[in-house]
Amino acid sequence: MAFDPPRPGDERFMAAAIRLAFRHSGQTGTNPSVATLLVRDDGAGPRIVGRGITALGGRPHAEAAALGEAGDLARGATAYVTLEPCAHHGRTPPCATALVSAGIARVVSAAADPDPRVDGKGHRILLSGGLSVTRGVLRADASSDLSPYLTRHALGRPQITLKTAISADGRIGREGSGQVFITGKIANGQTHLVRSRHDAILVGIGTVKEDDPGLDCRLPGLSDRSPRRIVIDPDLTIDPDMQLVRTARRTPLILVAKGSAEPDKRRALIEAGVEFVACDTVPGSNRVALPELLEDLGAMGLQNILVEGGAAVAASFIEADLVDRLILVRGEIEIGEGGIAAPIALDEAKRRFRQTDRLSLGTDLWFEFERRA
Repeated sequence: MAFDPPRPGDERFMAAAIRLAFRHSGQTGTNPSVATLLVRDDGAGPRIVGRGITALGGRPHAEAAALGEAGDLARGATAYVTLEPCAHHGRTPPCATALVSAGIARVVSAAADPDPRVDGKGHRILLSGGLSVTRGVLRADASSDLSPYLTRHALGRPQITLKTAISADGRIGREGSGQVFITGKIANGQTHLVRSRHDAILVGIGTVKEDDPGLDCRLPGLSDRSPRRIVIDPDLTIDPDMQLVRTARRTPLILVAKGSAEPDKRRALIEAGVEFVACDTVPGSNRVALPELLEDLGAMGLQNILVEGGAAVAASFIEADLVDRLILVRGEIEIGEGGIAAPIALDEAKRRFRQTDRLSLGTDLWFEFERRA
């Protein structure tokens, strides 16, 4: 296949498309949040004539939305697409075919699509249709935002982000003291924004019993973007009066439990709206076999999971090498003697992961890391 080199302005419009795609992050089901911009120049400079994002729930795709907005202005335009256009037939024709049929003159794509139904086939449809195709523009930036989708295809499991708040003396709480507030209002708001961009939040039963959390998104205007809640509870010891159970019909709750655990209680919880995922345990212990669990959660369509569990759950994901992204938020307070040690210290995180961001949020420091290549 003969691809054309980038042209002036390609990075500018692709960056705008990547920002647009971010609006529906975590809200497009098993499909990735992709954006398309249609740009044409009739002699007075380039202008955007069509915009599209993968719709909530995953359909229609971004290309179809952008073509619908542009109408006849799509003919002769350039399409900037953050992911290679799809090539497989469903209820509607492939997006690559739709771009050809609409008379698009040129397509600029960012990330390649690893789905075996696409994986280069979309580009081939475009080239066979006589379009100019440029690929790989801002690939790294687009791939970072699309990483849950790319991880699921590459590893067969959801992408895992571990987030934890750490006190100035390296602790995350105090045993038996309930929730200890380590970070301030600004960092807490950022946490809720991160929640809104994930398919699910995962914690252990210890955190639920200690804090009785809601695990929802409480930012104004984003309450309807609260992700599913997942609780690892092998022996099914959760109290039915916990607020996670009481709100299960409003925001889905998935309990990870052994198939043989408490059948009567299981039936009552199902009647309350709780979903179940059966789990295996590591031989010789009561710890859940995480690789198998993630495989099952991926089969349910979950692409990215935010782990906010306590020290034990966090440590188990780290030890199993299942953390793809890491967020550490360092507060100013000191917990002191008797505090629970953080599952990973900041210095260790910098050695094991690649730091991608550092933010000052009020008096707190927010660090982001990702798995080293």
